[in-house]
Amino acid sequence: MAGPDDIQALKAALAKAEAELTAERAARLAAEAKASSIDALIASLKLQIEKLRRELYGQRSERKARLLDQMELELEELEANATEDELEAEKAAAETTEVKAFTRKKPSKKPFPEHLPRERVVIPGPTSCDCCGSTKLAKLGEDVTETLEVIPRRWKVIQYVREKYTCRHCESISQPPAPFHVIPRGFAGPSLLAMILFEKYGQHQPLNRQSERYAKEGVDLSLSTMADLVGACTVVLRPLVDVIEAHVLEADRLHADDTPIRVLAKGKCKKATAWAYVRDDRPFGGPDPPAVLFHYSRNRKGEHPTRHLADFAGVLQADAYSGFNPLLDPKREPGPITPALCWAHSRRKFFELADLKKQARSKTQLSISPMALEAVKRIDALFDIERAINGRSAEERLKIRKEKSAPLVAELEAWMREERAKLSKHASVAKAFDYMLKRWDGFARFLEDGRICLTNNAAERALRALALGRKSWLFAGSDRGGDRAAVMYTLIGTAKLNDVDPQPWLADVLKRIAEHPAQRLDELLPWNWKTAQNYEKAA
Repeated sequence: MAGPDDIQALKAALAKAEAELTAERAARLAAEAKASSIDALIASLKLQIEKLRRELYGQRSERKARLLDQMELELEELEANATEDELEAEKAAAETTEVKAFTRKKPSKKPFPEHLPRERVVIPGPTSCDCCGSTKLAKLGEDVTETLEVIPRRWKVIQYVREKYTCRHCESISQPPAPFHVIPRGFAGPSLLAMILFEKYGQHQPLNRQSERYAKEGVDLSLSTMADLVGACTVVLRPLVDVIEAHVLEADRLHADDTPIRVLAKGKCKKATAWAYVRDDRPFGGPDPPAVLFHYSRNRKGEHPTRHLADFAGVLQADAYSGFNPLLDPKREPGPITPALCWAHSRRKFFELADLKKQARSKTQLSISPMALEAVKRIDALFDIERAINGRSAEERLKIRKEKSAPLVAELEAWMREERAKLSKHASVAKAFDYMLKRWDGFARFLEDGRICLTNNAAERALRALALGRKSWLFAGSDRGGDRAAVMYTLIGTAKLNDVDPQPWLADVLKRIAEHPAQRLDELLPWNWKTAQNYEKAA
């Protein structure tokens, strides 16, 4: 039978073993936290390097188009893991004195924006000294800890009170006129209307989803009610779209592209088309502000761009769509349109044949084309030159192109014609060669005009909003719905091109447009509105 001394020795041994186990667990968790922190740091540095590389050199290939999104998602997971491991390590370290708690090195917190309102919550100070208990305390200062908080969206009803007065002399009644409503006999204010429009066309939230969310916030806005508001706002804003259209068609150079959208027709969907025409002179330092014009059509016939561009004459940057051919007639009025084809579009045809990862994922065995890979490398050399001259004047761009790009284009043409002569017409890479060689004048036109861009990416970027929206709204309800979408995408797209937040801009325009002189509508355009807002802030 064990004596008291033996029991005490066993308790001491057990306590020692538990302490060692706790210390070992704390050390293990600290090591795991450190490893997680290192992984997160590496991912963060890789993301910074890729962003700097892209800022310096631009996007180099399609397979890197989603690289940043993937890296940001990976960083998000690693940062969350590192924080969890750090907290677990801190808890374990608090149970022992043998292991020091692990602390991650985090980037310094940025100060909160100055424009945000501050609410002071004063924590009452001590009334007596913690050391001696004396009540003779004098304030030395204060420490302020800031916490970022958000107030949920608040709805309110604004009551406009119009007082009536009667004249004691003639007994007539006087009363100020009713306030202006964006929609006749309407009840929705301009900020609410702008939010509904931007949520639908800018954030791709259909009206039924908006209605459900508003109902949970205690406001009953039915789908039909909001649809009425959208239709009325389209009518109110259409004159502004006409001004943007005139501005776009006055350009000497336009980007044009189209994308399919589905439209509901007798219980099924048919394929319709959305057209985008972009004016953007920033690549050659042009002073005119950028803008985008959208159109909708029930099909993709060439009669639609012919009608859209009836008042345009100049350089048209687009793909090799045959529907643009009537616009190239030298006898056309107000003048012929000069085509300039997109090198990114032609490069994509070669890249698909040289993409190792895509070929590896393919179910069919496809061989990698050395010719396609060589074509991609040669075209990329032209893109490198273009990145270096982006934003310079047209004259300077043209001079550098003649010095550096023209020899590369001549070598590329000679190489392509030589290699094409060796290929069968059934070879997959032969189609990519033919696409360029049959239209070589259009591809080489950028060597004649410094204003022309090497790609049509400006139009493709404008259509990206539609591509994202299709996943949410699936189809347009009718042809008129497509026309309404074209109006709103024109307004929102133009605002974004000018670095203007579309929602407050729409709210201000809806508030002012009815009383604004028609001959001064250009004052409400995003670039002029932005200038006026900056001037008011400076004043």
